[in-house]
Amino acid sequence: MINPESLKEVMRAWATGVAIVTGRHENLIHGMTVNSFNSIALEPPTVLVALQQHTRTRNLVIEGGIFGVSILDSAQVGLARRFAGQIDPNISRFENVATFELETGAPLIAGAIAFLDCKVIKHFDVGNTTVFLGEVIASKLNKNEGHHPLLYFNRQWRGLEGL
Repeated sequence: MINPESLKEVMRAWATGVAIVTGRHENLIHGMTVNSFNSIALEPPTVLVALQQHTRTRNLVIEGGIFGVSILDSAQVGLARRFAGQIDPNISRFENVATFELETGAPLIAGAIAFLDCKVIKHFDVGNTTVFLGEVIASKLNKNEGHHPLLYFNRQWRGLEGL
């Protein structure tokens, strides 16, 4: 078996999109930047997110049974850094951040490229991570022109350049 550092080194060669996953339970909201996100099935519409255990977002998703996914635009790198905890942890992640809701009440980040509103249908632990399968209850695509996805590759935030 390889060690965790070897896996991290190899996985840095895999470019991923960047999203913010949010949770809500009663009056509490929280969110975090993720790249462990994927579409799993079309029927029923199902996505997967993986959240580190012992995070506020993971706990709210378990308690509330819902989560939102906002797929970020390259212009939102500052939000990605904030929700990844790379900017002053004393500032609320949602301070001065425009949000909206679709069906479940999970906050979604305005200005992102696309949005998924999900109900947890299953979750299980793998090592220090909790994997959530969510049924997509509602979705929305930002149809404004000029969007480019935010990517993460080799520990750096990047945009997508045309070929």
